[in-house]
Amino acid sequence: MTHLSHSDLYSLEEYARIRQQFRTKVIDHKKSRRLPIGPHAALYFEDELTMQYQIQEMLRIERIFEQQGIQDELDVYNPLIPDGMNWKATFMMEYHDVDERKKALARLIGIEEAIWVEVAGFDKIRPIANEDLERSTEEKTSAVHFLRFELTQPMIDALKGGATLSAGIDHPNYDYTVDDLESSVRESLIKDLH
Repeated sequence: MTHLSHSDLYSLEEYARIRQQFRTKVIDHKKSRRLPIGPHAALYFEDELTMQYQIQEMLRIERIFEQQGIQDELDVYNPLIPDGMNWKATFMMEYHDVDERKKALARLIGIEEAIWVEVAGFDKIRPIANEDLERSTEEKTSAVHFLRFELTQPMIDALKGGATLSAGIDHPNYDYTVDDLESSVRESLIKDLH
């Protein structure tokens, strides 16, 4: 499993100097890591670079420079890096209007269990959701969920051999399918796999 360590991070001073350039690199990288599903949902697949950026930003905002504080941030974000046999993603329900979002989140309880990805020729993969804490109540779901999709070696081999990859949500109140992922997203996700 890939983990970031202290040596992978910039000091606060160095990060301040290169932040805009690094940020531009990460924003460009994230374009091939976002998978919209329908008009109001998207999966943001995490990897080593996206987590490095998250850590650097937290260290910057909190002005953390001591060893233990840096290690604490590494311990929080390292588990969100895929290990070569899975994908890890932040799932977001995206409604710009606050009232519309409140109503939608009340109708979409359990949506995190209705998400799937599918390698052609294999069963749908349902994610393991919110391993850190529960994000839904009886009244509403959260707008953000953290997901882990576990793949088998035959699925990985099929993807590397050219099998198509689709995704979707089959919730009664939000039912959308993406039949074949954009090639840039598919290629980016395949790079995460052993």
